[in-house]
Amino acid sequence: MTVEFRTRPDRYRHWSIEVDGPVAILRLAVDEQGGIGPGYELKLNSYDLGVDIELHDAVERLRFEHPEVGAVVVTSARDRVFSAGANIRMLGRSGHADKVNFCKFTNETRNAIEDACAHSGQRYVAALNGAAAGGGYELALACDWIMLVDDGSSAVSLPEVPLLGVLPGTGGLTRVVDKRKVRRDHADFFCTVEEGVRGRRALDWRLVDELAPRSRFDEAVRERARALAAGRPAERGIAWPDLACESGPDSRRYRHLDVAIDRTARTADLVLLGPERLPPDDAAGIEAQGEGFWPLALARELDDAIVWLRHNELEIGTWLLRSRGDLARVAAHDALLDAHPAHWLVREIRLFWKRILKRLDVVGRSQIALVEPASCFAGTLLELVLGADRAYMLRGEEYEEKPVSPAEVALGPLNFGAYPAVNGLTRLEMRYPEEPRVPDALRDAIGRRLDAEAAEALRIVTFAPDDIDWEDEVRVAVEERSSFSPDALVGMEASLRFPGPETMESKIFGRLSAWQNWIFQRPNAVGKHGALMLYGTGRGAEFDRRRV
Repeated sequence: MTVEFRTRPDRYRHWSIEVDGPVAILRLAVDEQGGIGPGYELKLNSYDLGVDIELHDAVERLRFEHPEVGAVVVTSARDRVFSAGANIRMLGRSGHADKVNFCKFTNETRNAIEDACAHSGQRYVAALNGAAAGGGYELALACDWIMLVDDGSSAVSLPEVPLLGVLPGTGGLTRVVDKRKVRRDHADFFCTVEEGVRGRRALDWRLVDELAPRSRFDEAVRERARALAAGRPAERGIAWPDLACESGPDSRRYRHLDVAIDRTARTADLVLLGPERLPPDDAAGIEAQGEGFWPLALARELDDAIVWLRHNELEIGTWLLRSRGDLARVAAHDALLDAHPAHWLVREIRLFWKRILKRLDVVGRSQIALVEPASCFAGTLLELVLGADRAYMLRGEEYEEKPVSPAEVALGPLNFGAYPAVNGLTRLEMRYPEEPRVPDALRDAIGRRLDAEAAEALRIVTFAPDDIDWEDEVRVAVEERSSFSPDALVGMEASLRFPGPETMESKIFGRLSAWQNWIFQRPNAVGKHGALMLYGTGRGAEFDRRRV
């Protein structure tokens, strides 16, 4: 089954958006019969990938269509239940890759909420008007402020260990201790009791931020949201229309991005197309162009292509990253984004690119960047080259026996801090792991066109073959990648892509990959008598008691 990630509010089946001045309310009312796959009902506001696709759209839409919103309330339209978390029947029926991709996309959406809170001034309030279990509580953990109804029965819980033989799949354990600062002994107790923690203990243990009785819960939520949104400028947003895409059996074509799949070589060619004209003069011109402003339009298309390929094309293991266009026009758009960082739309475009590049960083696919004549890898687009597992750049001025302009790249100011990876480092910093900071030679090169020799000297690319060796070196690299174990490659790439310090984000993705590729395949979870498979049958799991 092919999954599309493009949607809009009038097609939502599970969420609704209500905007009232500086406060927006996202209400969850999951359609029990609205699962993205067959064979399960989404009871108790439990969710599957389809529910999170809508949430992802809502989070991005609020940032671009409604910059006037300063507080977003996430709550349930169901009585006495917030969310039971990921649907267990769905997980039991899903293949391993579907489980991993579901959890990864869900966590990236949680990260987008945290990014909005930290950098966009859109503070998220989780209004738990009933029980919040598993992924339901993990959604609350992504919010800035958690309010729980104090009615003697509503609780927060992470019951995966005692109930299912697995772990919270979207960063719950890490967020409890790293973000909420819950004591580890309290966290140990909390994560091993099915019924969770309610009321005063949940507040005292920092699992929630505020309690309110049911009789005045809605009023307390409104007061909190208005306080958090106070002083929000009344900006006017831009339209967020449907994303146009022509999809064929082996291709996906957007306005600024072409994707071509070679099933024999098991590769996807992603060609990013540069702007057709120079950028507007100022930030007002960016607003006038709105969603059609080239960096934003391309960002939306690349984001959609990444999640579509990741979920639907599991055997396409190598992505070839190319670009085509005018280097100077790309650099000019980048310079405009650098010149107006305080403008709300410029800020959101830069943050959007940061999130997309992070999504690309954690994709379980080999990424090889190819810098050829007529490429336009400058500034923001150069981040794809810097983040690739390998980068090849053609040396010389002939290619396929045709005299053309030489392959060139260009550094821009945004390469020096605008787009940190999940470990908190820029991709340039990761090119110089032995240095305390990037060399001055890199900053001195900002704005200059760099040929293959210069780019190789500055560590921007891995190899710079000439036209005689180009085709053979690229072919060997691709064929070699295709011959290796996909499991081993995913593990190797995940281990090598994030040198240096750890952040909460890198911990979540690293540990998520490790436990999903082990615990989710162990008989204790998914075997014939495993806890995940027997959930809801009334039968207890039969565990292999050996610790390994």
